[in-house]
Amino acid sequence: MQRKTVILFARAPRLGAVKRRLAKGIGDRAALRFYTATLAATARPIARDRRWRTLLATTPPGVRCDWSRFVPRGTERVAQPRGDLGARMDGAMRPYRRAVLVGSDIPGLGPADIAAAFRALGRADAVFGPAEDGGYWLVGLGPRRPARPFAGARWSSPHALADTLVNFSGRRVALLHRRRDVDTAEDLAAIGGPR
Repeated sequence: MQRKTVILFARAPRLGAVKRRLAKGIGDRAALRFYTATLAATARPIARDRRWRTLLATTPPGVRCDWSRFVPRGTERVAQPRGDLGARMDGAMRPYRRAVLVGSDIPGLGPADIAAAFRALGRADAVFGPAEDGGYWLVGLGPRRPARPFAGARWSSPHALADTLVNFSGRRVALLHRRRDVDTAEDLAAIGGPR
Protein backbone atom coordinates (compact mmCIF):
# COMPACT_ATOMS: atom_id res chain seq x y z
CA MET A 1 0.00 0.00 0.00
CA GLN A 2 1.40 3.38 -1.00
CA ARG A 3 1.98 5.74 1.90
CA LYS A 4 -0.23 8.81 2.27
CA THR A 5 1.45 11.85 0.76
CA VAL A 6 1.16 15.49 1.78
CA ILE A 7 2.34 18.10 -0.70
CA LEU A 8 3.11 21.55 0.70
CA PHE A 9 3.26 24.27 -1.95
CA ALA A 10 5.74 26.99 -1.00
CA ARG A 11 7.21 30.00 -2.74
CA ALA A 12 10.77 30.96 -1.87
CA PRO A 13 10.51 33.75 0.73
CA ARG A 14 11.87 36.79 -1.06
CA LEU A 15 10.99 40.44 -0.55
CA GLY A 16 8.43 41.56 -3.13
CA ALA A 17 7.81 38.01 -4.41
CA VAL A 18 5.38 36.61 -1.82
CA LYS A 19 1.85 37.57 -0.79
CA ARG A 20 1.67 40.38 -3.37
CA ARG A 21 -2.01 41.15 -2.82
CA LEU A 22 -1.40 41.33 0.93
CA ALA A 23 1.67 43.52 0.35
CA LYS A 24 -0.48 46.11 -1.44
CA GLY A 25 -2.17 46.78 1.89
CA ILE A 26 0.62 46.27 4.44
CA GLY A 27 3.86 46.66 2.47
CA ASP A 28 6.40 44.17 1.15
CA ARG A 29 8.36 43.74 4.39
CA ALA A 30 5.29 43.08 6.54
CA ALA A 31 3.94 40.65 3.92
CA LEU A 32 7.26 38.79 3.90
CA ARG A 33 7.25 38.61 7.73
CA PHE A 34 3.69 37.24 7.68
CA TYR A 35 4.59 34.70 5.01
CA THR A 36 7.75 33.38 6.69
CA ALA A 37 6.08 33.12 10.11
CA THR A 38 3.09 31.27 8.68
CA LEU A 39 5.27 29.03 6.50
CA ALA A 40 7.31 27.93 9.54
CA ALA A 41 4.24 27.48 11.76
CA THR A 42 2.50 25.41 9.07
CA ALA A 43 5.23 23.40 7.38
CA ARG A 44 7.34 22.25 10.32
CA PRO A 45 4.62 20.42 12.32
CA ILE A 46 3.10 18.86 9.20
CA ALA A 47 6.48 17.64 7.92
CA ARG A 48 7.38 16.19 11.33
CA ASP A 49 4.26 14.04 11.48
CA ARG A 50 5.05 10.39 10.72
CA ARG A 51 1.50 9.48 9.67
CA TRP A 52 2.32 10.60 6.12
CA ARG A 53 5.18 11.41 3.79
CA THR A 54 5.63 15.15 3.25
CA LEU A 55 6.97 16.73 0.07
CA LEU A 56 7.85 20.42 -0.07
CA ALA A 57 6.99 21.58 -3.61
CA THR A 58 8.82 24.84 -4.20
CA THR A 59 8.83 27.66 -6.71
CA PRO A 60 10.37 29.47 -8.52
CA PRO A 61 12.88 27.01 -9.94
CA GLY A 62 16.54 27.69 -9.33
CA VAL A 63 16.08 30.11 -6.42
CA ARG A 64 18.44 29.43 -3.55
CA CYS A 65 16.78 29.19 -0.16
CA ASP A 66 17.61 27.63 3.19
CA TRP A 67 14.41 25.58 3.46
CA SER A 68 15.65 24.01 6.71
CA ARG A 69 14.44 27.23 8.38
CA PHE A 70 10.91 26.00 7.69
CA VAL A 71 10.92 22.20 7.54
CA PRO A 72 12.99 19.51 9.24
CA ARG A 73 16.24 18.59 7.52
CA GLY A 74 15.68 15.65 5.23
CA THR A 75 12.21 16.74 4.13
CA GLU A 76 12.03 15.86 0.46
CA ARG A 77 11.87 18.89 -1.82
CA VAL A 78 10.63 18.92 -5.40
CA ALA A 79 10.02 21.69 -7.90
CA GLN A 80 6.43 22.65 -8.60
CA PRO A 81 5.37 21.64 -12.11
CA ARG A 82 4.92 24.39 -14.72
CA GLY A 83 1.65 26.05 -15.65
CA ASP A 84 -1.20 27.82 -13.93
CA LEU A 85 -2.18 26.86 -10.39
CA GLY A 86 -4.44 24.03 -11.58
CA ALA A 87 -1.77 22.52 -13.81
CA ARG A 88 0.80 22.75 -11.01
CA MET A 89 -1.51 21.10 -8.47
CA ASP A 90 -2.55 18.37 -10.91
CA GLY A 91 1.05 17.64 -11.86
CA ALA A 92 2.17 17.51 -8.25
CA MET A 93 -0.66 15.19 -7.14
CA ARG A 94 -0.89 12.89 -10.18
CA PRO A 95 1.88 10.44 -9.18
CA TYR A 96 0.21 9.64 -5.84
CA ARG A 97 -2.77 7.36 -5.21
CA ARG A 98 -3.89 9.38 -2.16
CA ALA A 99 -2.52 12.89 -1.74
CA VAL A 100 -3.42 16.03 0.15
CA LEU A 101 -2.10 19.36 -1.09
CA VAL A 102 -2.05 22.60 0.90
CA GLY A 103 -0.47 25.99 0.63
CA SER A 104 2.13 26.95 3.16
CA ASP A 105 0.64 30.29 4.16
CA ILE A 106 -2.65 29.37 5.84
CA PRO A 107 -2.78 30.55 9.47
CA GLY A 108 -3.77 27.81 11.88
CA LEU A 109 -3.33 24.93 9.44
CA GLY A 110 -1.83 21.91 11.15
CA PRO A 111 -1.57 18.13 11.32
CA ALA A 112 -5.15 17.74 12.62
CA ASP A 113 -6.45 19.26 9.35
CA ILE A 114 -4.31 16.88 7.29
CA ALA A 115 -5.48 13.88 9.33
CA ALA A 116 -9.13 14.96 8.84
CA ALA A 117 -8.55 15.18 5.08
CA PHE A 118 -7.13 11.66 4.91
CA ARG A 119 -10.04 10.34 7.00
CA ALA A 120 -12.44 11.97 4.52
CA LEU A 121 -10.57 10.34 1.64
CA GLY A 122 -11.38 6.99 3.23
CA ARG A 123 -15.01 7.46 2.19
CA ALA A 124 -14.82 10.06 -0.59
CA ASP A 125 -13.01 10.45 -3.92
CA ALA A 126 -11.92 14.00 -3.13
CA VAL A 127 -11.87 16.39 -0.19
CA PHE A 128 -11.74 20.18 -0.15
CA GLY A 129 -11.23 22.73 2.59
CA PRO A 130 -13.47 25.62 1.52
CA ALA A 131 -12.16 29.15 2.00
CA GLU A 132 -14.32 32.12 2.97
CA ASP A 133 -13.44 33.83 -0.33
CA GLY A 134 -14.84 31.04 -2.55
CA GLY A 135 -11.56 29.23 -3.07
CA TYR A 136 -10.11 26.39 -1.04
CA TRP A 137 -7.25 25.98 1.39
CA LEU A 138 -6.83 22.22 0.97
CA VAL A 139 -7.48 19.62 -1.71
CA GLY A 140 -7.14 15.88 -1.33
CA LEU A 141 -7.54 13.35 -4.11
CA GLY A 142 -8.01 9.60 -4.04
CA PRO A 143 -7.47 7.15 -6.90
CA ARG A 144 -10.88 7.79 -8.52
CA ARG A 145 -10.34 11.32 -9.84
CA PRO A 146 -11.21 13.13 -13.04
CA ALA A 147 -8.64 13.31 -15.84
CA ARG A 148 -8.49 17.10 -15.43
CA PRO A 149 -9.53 17.83 -11.83
CA PHE A 150 -8.80 21.56 -11.93
CA ALA A 151 -9.87 22.42 -15.49
CA GLY A 152 -11.81 25.63 -15.94
CA ALA A 153 -11.24 26.97 -12.41
CA ARG A 154 -11.17 30.74 -12.17
CA TRP A 155 -8.29 31.13 -9.75
CA SER A 156 -8.23 34.00 -7.23
CA SER A 157 -11.96 34.46 -7.68
CA PRO A 158 -15.05 33.65 -5.62
CA HIS A 159 -15.78 30.86 -8.13
CA ALA A 160 -12.63 28.72 -7.74
CA LEU A 161 -14.19 25.99 -5.57
CA ALA A 162 -17.49 25.90 -7.47
CA ASP A 163 -15.66 25.71 -10.80
CA THR A 164 -13.47 22.88 -9.53
CA LEU A 165 -16.42 20.91 -8.13
CA VAL A 166 -17.97 20.81 -11.62
CA ASN A 167 -15.11 18.49 -12.58
CA PHE A 168 -16.09 16.06 -9.81
CA SER A 169 -19.68 15.48 -10.94
CA GLY A 170 -20.68 11.88 -10.16
CA ARG A 171 -17.91 11.44 -7.59
CA ARG A 172 -18.11 11.53 -3.81
CA VAL A 173 -16.73 14.81 -2.45
CA ALA A 174 -16.20 15.68 1.21
CA LEU A 175 -15.87 19.22 2.55
CA LEU A 176 -13.88 20.14 5.64
CA HIS A 177 -14.60 23.21 7.77
CA ARG A 178 -14.61 26.65 6.19
CA ARG A 179 -11.53 28.74 6.91
CA ARG A 180 -10.31 32.21 6.05
CA ASP A 181 -7.08 32.32 4.13
CA VAL A 182 -5.07 35.53 4.07
CA ASP A 183 -4.73 37.16 0.67
CA THR A 184 -5.39 40.83 1.52
CA ALA A 185 -4.96 43.31 4.36
CA GLU A 186 -8.68 42.94 5.06
CA ASP A 187 -8.25 39.17 5.49
CA LEU A 188 -5.37 39.77 7.89
CA ALA A 189 -7.43 42.22 9.94
CA ALA A 190 -10.33 39.73 10.03
CA ILE A 191 -8.14 37.10 11.72
CA GLY A 192 -6.82 39.66 14.20
CA GLY A 193 -3.44 40.21 12.58
CA PRO A 194 -1.60 43.54 12.45
CA ARG A 195 -2.37 45.90 9.59
